[in-house]
Amino acid sequence: MPPTDESTDPGTGTDCEDTLDLRLSDELIALFAQGAGSGDETGEEAPDGVPGGSRDQTADRRPDGGDLLDRVGGWGPAKTPAGVLQLVPVRPRRDLALVHRWMNDPAVAEFWELAGSVSVVEEHVLRQLDGDGRSVPCLGVLDGTPMSYWEIYRADLDPLARHYPARPHDTGIHLLIGGVADRGRGLGSTLLRAVADHVLDQRASCARVVAEPDLRNTPSVSAFLSAGFRFSAEVDLPDKRAALMIRDRALRDLL
Repeated sequence: MPPTDESTDPGTGTDCEDTLDLRLSDELIALFAQGAGSGDETGEEAPDGVPGGSRDQTADRRPDGGDLLDRVGGWGPAKTPAGVLQLVPVRPRRDLALVHRWMNDPAVAEFWELAGSVSVVEEHVLRQLDGDGRSVPCLGVLDGTPMSYWEIYRADLDPLARHYPARPHDTGIHLLIGGVADRGRGLGSTLLRAVADHVLDQRASCARVVAEPDLRNTPSVSAFLSAGFRFSAEVDLPDKRAALMIRDRALRDLL
């Protein structure tokens, strides 16, 4: 699936231990400011964790991120060397324009394949928000600035599980860094490590965080390796040949 974008049938790996246990832009400042207090022009309340953010009724169907992922929206902040990161579940009315702009960056579009009209991104996001909570799209808000897009998902309940020896509660992550200025300087690795460890801290039932960047996306694969993930296998997915990357709870203090 998608890359970190720092630039972002079974596999053939040898992972024998794997067994099937079954500065805000002006427009963003204005947008967030509109929702300060009790609501914005739509009358929606501001979401928890994002001062001034407007809530979206569609996303409110699952405002906490869903029980299948232990309520991502309530995980709280994660401290990173780059600042404090908060994963904030996407609210379509508030966030679609921003995510749409990021997805239409050619460097992002090459791997995410969500370029085009805003409806393309909207459909992708709503499919997750209207689902059963196995995948939660989030903005990564670093020191108050939305600067990345994340998807936190149950890898063991995802089609990915057909292509590798999944374990119960395996949790997957996708990441794109939105601004060009934030890419190519190690920020992706820093955030990937922090979020992977945040997953492990917040999900006691999860022993592994997994990812499947496109093998062609060398900067993305490198970022995962630098973030403490290990390369487990190459896997053939319907839309790409991917590198299966795993961050193990048992190895988190060693890698």
